[in-house]
Amino acid sequence: MASSYSFDVVSDFDRQELVNAIDQTVREIGTRYDLKDTKTTVELGEDIVTVNTDSEFTLEAVHTILQTKAAKRSLSLKIFDYGKVESASGSRVRQEIKLRKGIAADLAKQISKLIRDEFKKVQASIQGDAVRVSAKSKDELQAVIQRLKQEDYPVDLQFTNYR
Repeated sequence: MASSYSFDVVSDFDRQELVNAIDQTVREIGTRYDLKDTKTTVELGEDIVTVNTDSEFTLEAVHTILQTKAAKRSLSLKIFDYGKVESASGSRVRQEIKLRKGIAADLAKQISKLIRDEFKKVQASIQGDAVRVSAKSKDELQAVIQRLKQEDYPVDLQFTNYR
């Protein structure tokens, strides 16, 4: 029986968990004494989170709250790509936080090269913003997963479609 097994290496996050984390962040900002009168807003767009507040000090406090709420909801902190802090109207500050989703082409090449170099019986192919890994042995695939978990990539990796 010459069947082949495979899985996909992807970088994704649960959007509903992110929505819940941002809702909890907004709720805590409204109840905390030091942030109550800052008129801080946290808005979730399609692939960006915008924070508008009155100072960089409160911006750091909002970052801490958002990271804590995201971590409690099992979201990786690697999905947040913090942009630069901009001045907004009325001596306020604004920051856009991009949400990382998908594996960039150069990172996908790096992952597939690592797999090709270290695992001779395993094939890796880049498919859009994912990497498909296939082999004839499930043990080889498990070894690839363990090896990829050891690396520290700038994005959070998940392993899906394991068959």
